[in-house]
Amino acid sequence: MTTAWLVLAVGEERQHGGNDGYDDDPSQHYSWDDTVPNHANLKVGDVIALWDKKQLLGLGVISQIETGSEVKTLYFCPVCKKADFKRRKKLKPTCLCNKCGAQFEEPGSKTKTVVTYRSRHGETWMDGRGLLTGAELRALCDSPRSQLSMRPARWEKLRDALLALEGIDAEDLDMDDAQADEDTVRKPIAGGHRMANVKTRQGQPAFRKQLLKDHGQVCAFTGPAPTAALQAAHLYSFAEESEHHDWGGLLLRNDVHSLFDRGQIAVNPDTGLIDVDEELLTYPAYADLHGKIPRARLRPEHEVWLAAHWRSHRNTP
Repeated sequence: MTTAWLVLAVGEERQHGGNDGYDDDPSQHYSWDDTVPNHANLKVGDVIALWDKKQLLGLGVISQIETGSEVKTLYFCPVCKKADFKRRKKLKPTCLCNKCGAQFEEPGSKTKTVVTYRSRHGETWMDGRGLLTGAELRALCDSPRSQLSMRPARWEKLRDALLALEGIDAEDLDMDDAQADEDTVRKPIAGGHRMANVKTRQGQPAFRKQLLKDHGQVCAFTGPAPTAALQAAHLYSFAEESEHHDWGGLLLRNDVHSLFDRGQIAVNPDTGLIDVDEELLTYPAYADLHGKIPRARLRPEHEVWLAAHWRSHRNTP
């Protein structure tokens, strides 16, 4: 039987008392580390279903799992030393330990090198926002009362629950075909975890959170977009700089971010207008951007970085 995993993904709120959170893009990838229960149990070929405690967000088949490492700050209750506490938004003291009941304003902290994991499932992603409630999803888990952020379930049970809904048919849920059909591009990569040397971007969740605070739910080039569709885009090579510069990033829609990194979408520093590579002009969605003013309010620092990006990709002096 196919294993399914119900995993928690609640955007910028996806963090617990023990750490600073994770950088997810629900429709493409899911991130965790070896401090999370069940961290090593997810496999290529498993179905991954993402939820936000209230409802299903969507599901897909894991096609690969990347591993890496990073130094992470871990937080704990200063009384019992456990990491199981919650941060309260309105009550004081801010923190309440779920283990010993202690209340405190600032947790203890330590740094630790952790193994990081990132699943890829975008090839088979099915948007399922709102199809099943949180209570319905919990009931499908092997342990319905579990409080873990990564919970095992049976794909057959999840599939049957979705098929019982009006408007959903078997073709919408061909996860089994994605696993078995050798001719389809949706076939997961066999062989367990794909071991890769991955440089994890430390501070990326905080960087994205600051951009959302500065600009709201707006792609800098295309305009308003759902938070889940927005990525924190560096306007320079983070691999070379390894630093989150002030005003060195903008929010970009997932596809636009990818094209921006390739230089196929850029901002002409002479005109201040978006310039779209000729190859993309056959696609109306991108052609419509050509010659338009960016939708985000740009600071002088943004303009400096964007000009450097232009020179780097358009080979102009």
